[in-house]
Amino acid sequence: MTILVTGGAGFIGSNFVHYWVAHHPEDRIIVLDKLTYAGNLRNLESVANKIRFVKGDICDHELVFSLVKDVDRIVHFAAESHNDRAAMDPESFLRTNIFGTYNLLDAARQHQIKRFHHVSTDEVFGHLPLDGGSFNEQSLYAPRSIYPASKAASDHFVRAFYHTHGLPITISNCSNNYGPYHFPEKIIPLFICNLREGKKVPVYGDGLYVRDWIHVEDHCRGIEAILLKGRVGETYCLGGKESEISNLELTKKLLALTDRDESFIEYVKDRPGHDRRYSIDYSKAQRELGWEPTIGIDEGLKNTVDWYANHQAWVDEVRSGAYQDYYEKQYVTR
Repeated sequence: MTILVTGGAGFIGSNFVHYWVAHHPEDRIIVLDKLTYAGNLRNLESVANKIRFVKGDICDHELVFSLVKDVDRIVHFAAESHNDRAAMDPESFLRTNIFGTYNLLDAARQHQIKRFHHVSTDEVFGHLPLDGGSFNEQSLYAPRSIYPASKAASDHFVRAFYHTHGLPITISNCSNNYGPYHFPEKIIPLFICNLREGKKVPVYGDGLYVRDWIHVEDHCRGIEAILLKGRVGETYCLGGKESEISNLELTKKLLALTDRDESFIEYVKDRPGHDRRYSIDYSKAQRELGWEPTIGIDEGLKNTVDWYANHQAWVDEVRSGAYQDYYEKQYVTR
């Protein structure tokens, strides 16, 4: 089959492309990515001869419709996702996450594709108290900042197309991802890079904000299970393997892995609307799909630290901005 992967040059999208190429070599993959700051064509360098890459915007009606007519399935990762950026530029989040998703849905409806899988976040459910509870597929939507509010709206549009037009959709709401190709403004890669360079790491507030971390490979396996076994119209929550820890505990684990002590922690002013805790109950995916996460936080963090140590050239290109010239060199001037 032919799969259109939106946002396939980003962190999670590129990992999914690598995973699908390795496990389903008979399928054809088209990657559509706008190559904003978070899209890096270097992420796909090793599979470039096994995919078709198209630079473009999911909001581009003509482009999207021309691509969707030739695909069987869409796996929709493309999104603005950084909470700090959302506070400074909320309009781009509305445009990409809401209108872009609608544009894809409309094309999928008109061309009658076999499956539209929408990759969402647990942040649409708001946050939890520190003393218990987990999100599941029945949790009420209660987003508290721009990014999850825009993702919540896109989730509703996806369901509306299922109920109104019979579009065969599935949705996954996933906890925080980490692993290879993670853009270094996010907490884990930022802290790894800073600590390896002997720089301090900024911890928001009291550091007790809790996240449920899932290794990106487990996430890719979860999406695969949904595409192959998931029931049309259903939502599946995907979470990590015993990986619910506070930011401070996470920081201490990274300090140990990089041979640094707690003097490298710098507490900084908290950000507005900072959600206190996330936790995912993935029992539905376990029960219906036979999926469960396999990579624990200690194993996953060690592997991630090692990956960044072995890919310093990638880090340097991202931090200097040189990665943004790669498309011109590979696709325009050759």
